[in-house]
Amino acid sequence: MSEKILILDFGSQYTQLIARRVRELNIFCEIFPFNRFPAIDDSVKGVILSGSPFSVTDENALQIDISQVVGKTPVLGVCYGAQYIAQYYGGEVQRSLKREYGKAHLNRFYREDAFLKDIPQGDQVWMSHGDTITRIPEQFDLLASTESVDVAAFRSKEGAFAAPVYCIQFHPEVTHSLNGGALLKNFLYDIAGCRGDWTPAHFVEHTVEELRNKIGEEHVLMGLSGGVDSTVAAELLHRAIGDALICFFVDNGLLRKNEFEEVLESYKSMGLRVIGIDARQRFWDALHGVREPEEKRKIIGRVFIEVFEEEARKIEKVQWLGQGTIYPDVIESVSVHGPSVTIKSHHNVGGLPDKLKLKIVEPLRMLFKDEVRRVGKELGVPAAILNRHPFPGPGLGIRILGDVTPERVALLQEADAIFTGQLKKQGLYDKVWQAGVILLPIHSVGVMGDERTYEQAVALRAVNSSDGMTAEWSRLPHDFLAAVSSEIINNVKGINRVVYDISTKPPSTIEWE
Repeated sequence: MSEKILILDFGSQYTQLIARRVRELNIFCEIFPFNRFPAIDDSVKGVILSGSPFSVTDENALQIDISQVVGKTPVLGVCYGAQYIAQYYGGEVQRSLKREYGKAHLNRFYREDAFLKDIPQGDQVWMSHGDTITRIPEQFDLLASTESVDVAAFRSKEGAFAAPVYCIQFHPEVTHSLNGGALLKNFLYDIAGCRGDWTPAHFVEHTVEELRNKIGEEHVLMGLSGGVDSTVAAELLHRAIGDALICFFVDNGLLRKNEFEEVLESYKSMGLRVIGIDARQRFWDALHGVREPEEKRKIIGRVFIEVFEEEARKIEKVQWLGQGTIYPDVIESVSVHGPSVTIKSHHNVGGLPDKLKLKIVEPLRMLFKDEVRRVGKELGVPAAILNRHPFPGPGLGIRILGDVTPERVALLQEADAIFTGQLKKQGLYDKVWQAGVILLPIHSVGVMGDERTYEQAVALRAVNSSDGMTAEWSRLPHDFLAAVSSEIINNVKGINRVVYDISTKPPSTIEWE
C-alpha cells in the first residue's frame, strides 16, 4: 500500500472500531499488538495508540519504548495511549476517585489547532477510563477540557519532537462522540497528510496485481460456501488467474431449500470454474444419533475436510489453497491477550494445507466484513450473493436441535423457505442482518379441523447487527409474523406451532447451538 496508519493495540474493546473509522476515511490501516509492531518506514503516515482495560499506574501496565514511535511520524494517543504518553514524558496520571464513563462535553478550548478544526464548543464526547491525567508534561500544551476532566486533549509543543503528538482522554471512534469522525479526519488528513486513496477500486486493482505476481502460472483450489467472503475472494482470484482457479461447492445436506442448485448456477454465470459435490448422505450418516451441538460442529468440519481432501486429490497441478479469511480473524489470532479460546470448530481447516501440501492464499485477509461487501460490489458480484444473510458454517445442522435426519432437514428447509421468502416479498430481508428458523426438539398439542395434532414446533429468529459480536432482535411487524406462522403451519405438514425469539446477544447467541 502507498500509505498506511498503524494502530498499536493495548487491548481496548474499541480497537477494531478505530480501524473501521480510519478505513471509512479511505485510508488503509493495520492493527498490531502494542509489543509486536513493525518498523516505521516511509509508507507509515501516522500511528494511533489505542485505549486499554489496564491502568498505566499498575505495576504490570502494558509498556512500549515510545521513542520507537514518537518523532518518526505523527502520533495520536487515545485514552490509555494518551495517559501512557503523559506518564512517559513526566506528567502525572492518577486513579480517579470515580470511573469516568459516559457522555462529556468539550466545554473549553485553550488554543486554535488544526486538530480541533470544525469541532464546536460543547461538543459531546465519550469517556471510558479509570485513570485521569492531572498534569501534562512540559513538552505539551493543553488543548481542551470537559466539565469533569481538566485534561481532555493536549498536543506536543511546536518543535518538541520531529513530528507532532496529539493525545485525547476520550474515544473519538464511538458514535457517542458526535464529531469523533471529524476529529480523526483532522488528524489523518491535516496533521498526518494522508491522501485518502484507499478505495474498493484501488483495493481490487492492487490485490489482483499482487495475486497475479504471487501465484504466477500455478493453480489454486478453493472451497466455496455460497456466502459473501468466499465468493468475493474467489472472484478476486479469478480476475487474477482465470481458470487456474478451481472451486468446490459441497452440498452437505444442510443447506437451505434449493440452495445448492441456485448458488451453483450463480457461480457458473460468474464464469467461475466450479465443481459441485453431492455429499449429503455422507454428512447425514456421520450425524446420525448425534445431539450435542459441539459434537455436531466437529463432525461437520471433519467430514467436510475428508470430502474436500478426497476430491482435491483427483485434480493435478494444484499448488495453492484459497481461503476467505477476513481481517477480524487475523486480528483475533494475534490479540494482545493471545488467541481466542472460543474459535468455533467449523472454522478450523483441520490441517488441510499440510495434508495436501498446499500454500495458502487469502485475498481478503485485510478487510472487514462491510469492506468485503463494497469490494464485491466493485467486482460486480451478483446482489443475490452479496446481500445474502450470514449463514453458519455447519448450516441447518445447528438449527436442528436434537437428531439431524434427512426428514427433519426437509421439514426445516420448507419452514425456512417460507420465512425467508416472505421477508423478501415484504421488503424486510435487507432490513434484517440475519434470519432463520430453528427446529425445536419438542412436540406440542394442536388442533386442525376437528382433529387433535401432536407435531413439532419451530422458532423464528431475526436479528440486527453490524458484525455479529452483539445483536438486537428485529422488531418485525406483528401482522407479518402472523402471516408467516399461518403459512408455515398450513403448508408444512409436521409443524403445528411457531414462536418468535426475542433474545438479544449477549446474553443469548444468534444461533441456538
